[in-house]
Amino acid sequence: MFERPQAHSERAILVHIGIGENWSAEALGEFRELARAAGAHTVAEITGSRLRADARYFIGAGKLEEVRAALAAHGADLVLVDYELTPGQERNLERALQCRVLDRTGLILDIFAQRARSFEGKLQVELAQLTHLSTRLVRGWTHLERQKGGIGLRGPGETQLEMDRRLIGDRIKQIRRRLQRVHRQRDQGRQARRAREAPTVSLVGYTNTGKSTLFRRLVEPDAHVADQLFATLDPTLRRLVLPYGHDAVLADTVGFVRALPHELIEAFQSTLEETRDAALLLHVVDASDDRREERMQDVVAVLGEIGANEVPRLEVFNKIDAGGQLPGVERDARGRPVRAWISAASGAGVDEMVEAIAEILGGDRLHGHIRVPPERGRLRARLYREGAVLCETPEAEGAVLLEIMIDPVDWRRLAANEGIDADSLVTEGQRVAGVG
Repeated sequence: MFERPQAHSERAILVHIGIGENWSAEALGEFRELARAAGAHTVAEITGSRLRADARYFIGAGKLEEVRAALAAHGADLVLVDYELTPGQERNLERALQCRVLDRTGLILDIFAQRARSFEGKLQVELAQLTHLSTRLVRGWTHLERQKGGIGLRGPGETQLEMDRRLIGDRIKQIRRRLQRVHRQRDQGRQARRAREAPTVSLVGYTNTGKSTLFRRLVEPDAHVADQLFATLDPTLRRLVLPYGHDAVLADTVGFVRALPHELIEAFQSTLEETRDAALLLHVVDASDDRREERMQDVVAVLGEIGANEVPRLEVFNKIDAGGQLPGVERDARGRPVRAWISAASGAGVDEMVEAIAEILGGDRLHGHIRVPPERGRLRARLYREGAVLCETPEAEGAVLLEIMIDPVDWRRLAANEGIDADSLVTEGQRVAGVG
């Protein structure tokens, strides 16, 4: 076998073969972006379609020759295959082409390894890489010479492989123990937020839909934003100020892609729990993407894998300035917000979206009107301090009519402290009584 160089800034041949379906230019475009995100320089692309994958090489003999010719013509040293290869297929391709071959899973793992910054993120990526590597130990090891079995014929390669497997297994156990400790710390943080009644709003969506741009618009002006896949890997939590005096915690998480490797889903369970335990998911969609419905289904599938399908969702269609749509919030038959049209880059529609978030999170709050006479100025001031006042209308003799939205517990506490009847807050259509 051969020694394998580092993957960064390598000249790469992309191989995109449609299996059992028509060849997809959009899928090739996404794979091209994945290669760019990993730092590879694409010098040629080999495309085609097959009814089924070749058991030995994944691609057929003709395509194998095309790849070999492209390697020679362009001086490339890496082949990237847009498919999850079996260990045998990957090994056979490397032997036939005499260069390094990386499948889709290996490519995404490499991107994650480059982007991880936090201690937890690095551990999660290493766990995913070791899990993936454990099935591929036989390739790329020049010192593992395997001999025929039998008494006296068991060579050093067999012993070395067993040692490697044992070392990898021990390291995986060690990483899992460390991640369990980090998980307990995260769980304590979530419990603390629940104790403070600060709900979590989690940004989810297909990668490169503008989640980080929206995150920066809402809470973090200095958040990293780049026009590339997986620009943000480690989750970031920030305070989100909402109307009506209630705040939330906004979580920016890693973007999803088609066929996200199972090793990553397993490794990032503790991080993805921020999504599963959220009070609301903002499903960010690229409104200008012709395949947005397919992308949305891919995200929903991953949410199902991590147990987050039952979390309430608000669909946020971003980049409306590219598609010509108007900003606004759509509602269902019961008047509840279900979809927001925004531009995170320009800010169009973002305020309306934040109002919708507050409305969804405040579904159990009291919403009504109360008439406050001029001598009860302290009550009016306290309602303003609570951030509960939505609208104030002056009335005769110095009284004001306040439209408020407030948590039931806060309202009962305030009413008791002010010595008023808690039932003095009435809903629309009822007679509005004054506070004595």
